[in-house]
Amino acid sequence: MVALSIMLEGQNGLNWKHWKYLVQEVEDLGFAGLFRSDHFTNPAPPDIDSLEMIVSQTYLADHTQRIHFGPLVAPLSFRDPLLLARQAAAIDDLSGGRMLLGIGAGWQEREHELFGYPLGDVTTRMARFEEGLEVITRLLKSDEPVHFAGRFYQLRGATLLPRPQRPGGPRILIGGNGKKRTLPLVARYAHIWNAVAISSEEFRERSVLLDTLLQQEGRRPGDVKRTLMLNLTYGRTLDEIAQRLKPHLARPELAGRSLQEAIEVLNASGKTLVGTPEHILRQIDAYAQAGVEELMLQWLDLDDHAGLHHLAEHVLAKLK
Repeated sequence: MVALSIMLEGQNGLNWKHWKYLVQEVEDLGFAGLFRSDHFTNPAPPDIDSLEMIVSQTYLADHTQRIHFGPLVAPLSFRDPLLLARQAAAIDDLSGGRMLLGIGAGWQEREHELFGYPLGDVTTRMARFEEGLEVITRLLKSDEPVHFAGRFYQLRGATLLPRPQRPGGPRILIGGNGKKRTLPLVARYAHIWNAVAISSEEFRERSVLLDTLLQQEGRRPGDVKRTLMLNLTYGRTLDEIAQRLKPHLARPELAGRSLQEAIEVLNASGKTLVGTPEHILRQIDAYAQAGVEELMLQWLDLDDHAGLHHLAEHVLAKLK
């Protein structure tokens, strides 16, 4: 069975009012988890509310009992991995071991420019990301003082205290689809792989590659959970879907198509899930057959409380 979780864009208007409500609703409605992005702002203006990630995760850890949670993902381009490891271990302990530490290299140029963080080119980002993963892993796993002399980070006998209650600390999640850079890092460091907006066929192909990479690292395929983040355009009826898709129907690939054809094209793209419960359940089944164990569905309308309840009743309940 595919687990179903909700993913929010933290820079897209998220504030305490929305967060407190959605934390409780996701817990009460029976979803597996609640995830959120970690950004200062969007790639283009206007700038709107953006609730700080670590503070929000601490609140969630203390106000829920069941769901797992974490950032999708925390960029090491502006998150110091030494402090992030310390924060994540404490939040994981507070929640009773429910935090997933999602980590990424960073990508959004505008927020780095606005807030004065050096993003660097792709080669620099990935080198910093790999070094940060090594530092985080050593700090979380080692009961002995850690020494590390790197290009970006240095440790001179550092120990995280108190030690994480979970052996090895919170589980590490790495997001991304890249065959040459990202998946080898997943095989080396991660407990969870989170693919982003790819089709079921692409997911299956990359999952097979990950199996090979894991074996090369001396690990088993079952050592890494397979998850996927997808945008969701959800409607209770076809009329509601038509209204939600209206701004997109002028796109070349959708022009002149019927609503049903447009839904099929969008779902086949692997970039999004679109439709009524029947459409969504069919797509989830296709991803399940490809090996997806958990779907993190991007819920963009923070005020659509009725829609979230309908999703729980007519999609989540069917999966259970």
